Amino acid sequence: MFGTHYKLERYSIGLAVAIIVAASIGGLVEIAPLFTIHETVERAPHMRVYTPLELAGRNIYIREGCYACHSQMIRTLSDEVERYGPYSLAVESQYDHPMLWGSKRTGPDLARVGEKYSDLWQSEHLNNPRSVVPQSIMPAYGFLKRTELRTTDLPKDLAALKRLGVPYTDAMVRNASDDAKGQADPDGAWADGVRARYGDATHVRAFDGDAGTVTEMDALVAYLQVLGHLTDVAHASEAGAGK
Repeated sequence: MFGTHYKLERYSIGLAVAIIVAASIGGLVEIAPLFTIHETVERAPHMRVYTPLELAGRNIYIREGCYACHSQMIRTLSDEVERYGPYSLAVESQYDHPMLWGSKRTGPDLARVGEKYSDLWQSEHLNNPRSVVPQSIMPAYGFLKRTELRTTDLPKDLAALKRLGVPYTDAMVRNASDDAKGQADPDGAWADGVRARYGDATHVRAFDGDAGTVTEMDALVAYLQVLGHLTDVAHASEAGAGK
């Protein structure tokens, strides 16, 4: 074996050709499926987009490195499906830039954590994890509730995602800042606008328990509470497979 390898190294042209062939095979294996991706990826025509507040929460989730300990990808293994719910489908992440799939789990997978716990539980867990999960090793994020959410950049965030193919309307982009405030203040002047643009099923409430100020805690809890609820295609697929 070693003799053949050493002989090959003596002939640079042959070695270069061998490298090109090996790289081409690897590239073909990775690239070829993309030509049929429209046939393999599920469709979710009624999937809704993130609201500005949920998007802000997602940005905070990424900023604080939550993805380093929590995956958002339920694999097809039976024990994972039994614990977390239907396995993740590619279409569920079509509006995620970047996607947060992975297998690193210092903490549980969060792909379907939305509405599993109350807003109060989520807020308290972020504020002091060990108050609700005594064995938790998660850092405390109490400062989120003391930090007012910056909303002025949200129209630019939505505009950038729109250019990437996320179907935000011009009205959604234009009203992003007000919609973020309105979603966390159900009795405020902007609450009705959020429902009109994103649907009546949109969660409009004081996520951190205080409607007076829109905080980063509001945003992060709003994001966590919508995970797994942008579309029901995974549950529909599971039901269809069970027939």
